[in-house]
Amino acid sequence: MSLWSEENHEGLMKIALKTKAKCFEGVSEFQKVEIVETEALGRALLLDGVWMTAEGDEKTYHEMISHPALTTAPRIKRVLIIGGGDGGTAREVLRHPEVECVDLVELDAMVVEACRKYLPSIGSAWGDPRLHVHIADGIRWVKNYQGAPYDVILVDGPDPIGPAEGLFARDFYESCAKALSPEGVFVTQSESPNMMRELHLKILAELKGCFKKVLPYYKGVVIYPGGEWSWTYASQSVDPMYINLERASRISKDTYIYNEMVHRGAFAVPNHIRKVLER
Repeated sequence: MSLWSEENHEGLMKIALKTKAKCFEGVSEFQKVEIVETEALGRALLLDGVWMTAEGDEKTYHEMISHPALTTAPRIKRVLIIGGGDGGTAREVLRHPEVECVDLVELDAMVVEACRKYLPSIGSAWGDPRLHVHIADGIRWVKNYQGAPYDVILVDGPDPIGPAEGLFARDFYESCAKALSPEGVFVTQSESPNMMRELHLKILAELKGCFKKVLPYYKGVVIYPGGEWSWTYASQSVDPMYINLERASRISKDTYIYNEMVHRGAFAVPNHIRKVLER
């Protein structure tokens, strides 16, 4: 009898992968952490039974949360990643030689420890001296932050459940805006435009109260509900269509999906979302 690992999304949809073995299982102060070996996508991470990432399906997500910001922000010396405990977003950010310092603020030490051991192909940049890992609450981090402004802030968190709920609140976005430089860029994962449409629209509305420019963008991620995922780009002054072509061309030599044309096309907003935004 085959073993399957599955996410039950609100009793409406199941996303299941045939599983060969369980590599890790633990319960932290915050959540249940599992890493399983799947037949289709290699090793995969679940938090409280929800798919987070998989070796065979991670590059689209991590490239798309990172490079649209990193190829358009005027300066990218200082980067903050909130969440991102699997290490994939940090890996992509650190591909850019202009990056001098990355603060990765992850709430759950167990996630980082398990991913470092069992998902080394995703978190392949843990040893980079530019990366500084902080086991801390990202919401408090930006609220109390008084250091040099960040050039880019990336929010790579889970769905708004439990401790992560505050990552989708207006006061959190306001704190991030204050922690950014005047020409800084903020990007957050912003859920499925299909299966979580109302939440996606709520995120856009909250961000518009904090940033002058707010633009969602989209790409398919196999293991997420609905198959299509979104991220939202926000800034006081930077337009995501003005790409630093030197950076984009250099990074595209090694990316799986990201390039200049993918970047531009991702910002095409589907009509059912665009009509709401226009109103």
